Amino acid sequence: MSDMITADLVDLDLSADTKEAAARALAERMVALGRVNDLDGFLADVAAREAQMPTGLDGGIGIPHCRSAHVTEPTLAFGRSAAGIDFGAADGPADLIFLIAAPAGADDAHLTILSSLARQLMNAEFTDALRAAGDAAAAAALIRGDAPEADASGASAGAPAGASAGGPAGASAGGPAGAPSSSVAVSAAASADTATGTVAPAPDGATAPAPGATDASGADAADARPFRIVAVTSCPTGIAHTYMAAESLENAGREAGVELVVETQGSAGFTRLDPAVIEAADGVIFAHDVPVRDKDRFSGKPTVDVGVKAGINRPAELITEVRGKAARGEVTGAAGTGSTPVERAGDAGDSYGTRLRKWLMTGVSYMVPFVAAGGLLIALGFAIGGYQINEAKPVMDHFDWGQVDSWGALLFQIGGVAFGFLIPVLAGYIAYGMADRPGLVPGFVGGMISVNIAAGFLGGLVAGLLAGGVVLAIQKIKIPPVLRGIMPVVVIPLISSIVVGFLMFIVIGKPIANAQEAMTDWLNGLSGTNAILLGILLGLMMCFDLGGPVNKVAYAFATAGIAVQDPSDSAMKVMAAVMAAGMVPPLGMALATTVRKKLFTETERENGKAAWVLGASFISEGAIPFAAADPLRVIPASMAGGAVTGALTMAFGSTLRAPHGGIWVTFLIGKPFLYLLAIAVGTAVTAGLVILLKGLRKTAPGSAAPASDDPASAPAAEQKQPVAA
Repeated sequence: MSDMITADLVDLDLSADTKEAAARALAERMVALGRVNDLDGFLADVAAREAQMPTGLDGGIGIPHCRSAHVTEPTLAFGRSAAGIDFGAADGPADLIFLIAAPAGADDAHLTILSSLARQLMNAEFTDALRAAGDAAAAAALIRGDAPEADASGASAGAPAGASAGGPAGASAGGPAGAPSSSVAVSAAASADTATGTVAPAPDGATAPAPGATDASGADAADARPFRIVAVTSCPTGIAHTYMAAESLENAGREAGVELVVETQGSAGFTRLDPAVIEAADGVIFAHDVPVRDKDRFSGKPTVDVGVKAGINRPAELITEVRGKAARGEVTGAAGTGSTPVERAGDAGDSYGTRLRKWLMTGVSYMVPFVAAGGLLIALGFAIGGYQINEAKPVMDHFDWGQVDSWGALLFQIGGVAFGFLIPVLAGYIAYGMADRPGLVPGFVGGMISVNIAAGFLGGLVAGLLAGGVVLAIQKIKIPPVLRGIMPVVVIPLISSIVVGFLMFIVIGKPIANAQEAMTDWLNGLSGTNAILLGILLGLMMCFDLGGPVNKVAYAFATAGIAVQDPSDSAMKVMAAVMAAGMVPPLGMALATTVRKKLFTETERENGKAAWVLGASFISEGAIPFAAADPLRVIPASMAGGAVTGALTMAFGSTLRAPHGGIWVTFLIGKPFLYLLAIAVGTAVTAGLVILLKGLRKTAPGSAAPASDDPASAPAAEQKQPVAA
């Protein structure tokens, strides 16, 4: 196996001035060595990863990385910039840039070595040596962890100050125990130790006494033992930030004199911490941007839950915070408490508005499958049994195997049962987004009360927020240790259900029901110009962020209208407009790549072929690859086409009972030919506008190629990624 980094993959005079240009320059070296087989495809994957979260790190480091099908073998490329390049770090530009490329099916051993490099970046000795490296070969050797050749005086050539001759770079002769090493191999071993439960040692090599041990005087040594923390780190790719956060937390633990062990849930898999280690821990830190696997193991502990970059940038604060929670008796975490499934997507600094949107979207995301299944079943029931099928007798009492109407009634009644869960699921998972599992019981109870008092969709939203808020309030109460075990199972569900039930039945239920009725009456009264304007607004929202929060708000509004067994004609028109507009962006991009192939890269043309099917199936996300590469042209063009389609659909009066399905549910659409015409017109508008905008870019003075042919050449402002699900 060839080395993952060689001198040919090092550029000590990187002249790029943007992160896109830097990625392209380093990727071109990978292409030249056959490590990457599609430059544009690989750069699109790098950009998609960058859109999830900036890869700049404090200390002048940029670490763009991704897993990609266009990578033939695990590869590192390194560039050193004199001017610095902005990778989004809080402390300014990066002068050390690492491009990490992992194949889509990379084996565990390779990914372990890649992740160990990420851990090394937290060692100042290692980064200082890279800044001082005089040639590409020395820099490559340092990154690989090769032992440098000793010169005549016995000193290690090219090793950082204090490195012992013949040893790994950074291992100091006679230095303090546990001094960091810049050898990747050594770091890989450290990574393996961490996974199996090795703790960060206390300062000065002090050994922590075992629980229950006694000193010479017979005193219980456990009273004087260091504070113990277990942590979990993970990031979307699982290659870099996961292990950098682990290294940062371990270093901070040593400095603070605490025992800290980290479970890294990265791409190379993970080894669960020993249950005894978790049981003995005094607190928990979650630094992650994807859900923690098997999170219930950490229940009943004081917990700090943040994004992975917080684990890298402010580990000492996190340790102080979890120690403070333990001192106050605040039990948080997976099963008992206030860790929130949606807050894990970002740092604790999120505004209340941002967190509120995440909570609501959590409820909507869990509700949508019930809408899709129930809505399609009801629509199929009408299609098979006719529009009087809602008056059919219960199939348990009247079912004829050979009667078509009986099968229609069966589908309709199953769909009705599925629809009955919509509001409780919405409320329950809004509360879950706020307060994790303890929020489910009061959320579902409040949602069902909303159904019973006819408070509908609005009632479900309010009930979910109430339930989550009540649970969070209960969790702030200091509880004696003896009661902590029954809090999430008995006390919290009981008290929160009583409070939410009282508020929904007695205090706010009736006003919400009146508001729901008023909104329904307003929707039913829409006609003419008002209906067309609503269609334009919904079309713009569906195409603005292609499956993101704004798109989901429009979709939730439409599905709430048909989430009854007998929806109004106006509600079905809204559903038709929303689905038609959501189909336009991918269909428009598919048409554009077919009509003007030269304006798009080979990768985009391949994505265009898939976009035909995605668009026809009402999957707006099919346009995201195009929007990510060229948002300033693709998104406005998509919105224009979506607005036209929404307006035409409302003007034509097309209706839809099914909440999903695209062209595959055309037989359930009222006025289907006009409906398809509206989609065709919107698709043509989007395709024509994006071709026009890209063509203008190509022919503009001083512009030699379209933006999509050279993403790195576009201004930084034009490389920003759209908000997408």
